[in-house]
Amino acid sequence: MSRLSLFNSPLLLGFDHFERTLDRISKSGHEGYPPYNIEQIGDDQLRITLAVAGFAIDDLEIQIEDNQLVVRGRQTDDSERIYLHRGIAARQFQRSFVLAEGIEVTGASLDNGLLSIDLQRPKVEPQVRTVPIRKPAARERQNGAANVTVNAPAKS
Repeated sequence: MSRLSLFNSPLLLGFDHFERTLDRISKSGHEGYPPYNIEQIGDDQLRITLAVAGFAIDDLEIQIEDNQLVVRGRQTDDSERIYLHRGIAARQFQRSFVLAEGIEVTGASLDNGLLSIDLQRPKVEPQVRTVPIRKPAARERQNGAANVTVNAPAKS
């Protein structure tokens, strides 16, 4: 069964990467851990803050994979500890954010169990460009649009 594409209009040329991005977003887990905030901290700056209490800097990893910001956390059990009650489990997570074209990750910091990732949105300058229209050469008009040359096989 074929799927109906949102971007199959002939007027939307080159937007197939948006469809792939929407597929990636819909397939990402809707798990709620770790909780996060996204805030605007300037005209062209954003900050993602994740609550990662109990994770050390060495337990966290931030990567950018094909316009996708991926944050991974992995805690390891301390085998030297003897727990009488264990209500805080060592856990791992992966949280993904799809970044718009041109968004730059400018830095990250861990403070009091909050991992902050700063993003910079580029300023978009409107661009107007004129495409010149050229006339076909005289020879192209005489031979038509398709100019095919066939090489004859060599004689032995």
